Amino acid sequence: MRYAALLTGLGALLICGSAVAPFDVQSQSHKSTPLILEKDEGERRVWRPLEGMQGLPSLFILKVDPRNGSSSHLVFGTEDLPVGGRIDAHRHPTSDEILFLQNGVARVSVGDKVREVHAGATVFIPADVRISAVNLGKEPIHLIYVFSAPGFDEFMRAESVREGEQAVPLTKAEDAAIMAKHAHAVVYEEPLK
Repeated sequence: MRYAALLTGLGALLICGSAVAPFDVQSQSHKSTPLILEKDEGERRVWRPLEGMQGLPSLFILKVDPRNGSSSHLVFGTEDLPVGGRIDAHRHPTSDEILFLQNGVARVSVGDKVREVHAGATVFIPADVRISAVNLGKEPIHLIYVFSAPGFDEFMRAESVREGEQAVPLTKAEDAAIMAKHAHAVVYEEPLK
């Protein structure tokens, strides 16, 4: 008798659960806005240089995130890594990341792995694993990046300006405040000199 009651209860739970699940998925997808973007379309931004540091600011484009397409689940964009440019050592505590190199040659470090990679390479960085990269080639590398959760996109906005605006250098105090505010999304090691 108890067995029959248990089966009846489980059956009711499955039926009710399956009736509710499609509604949740449908309501979440309704909030997002479908996008079709060309290569150069999206929120075009330029990194602000750090006070006292050398290097040219690089362009990146936020294509899909909570502000662009209203995605609550991922961040997608592109970035140009200049010749000799680097992605300083950092980690994303709560988000996986994928980098795809459309062209060029780079030395990439992920966790304890270091490898020279070429055009077409895919780099998977699990959450809370250290990543760094250096462009070794003679041309800017066109990167595609995907994050499994929003967060880093807001850090990117805080440390950049829209393309065409003056990229005033960040003071060390401004940079430290931005890093502290966004520590849930990114933690950088000391910059390489």
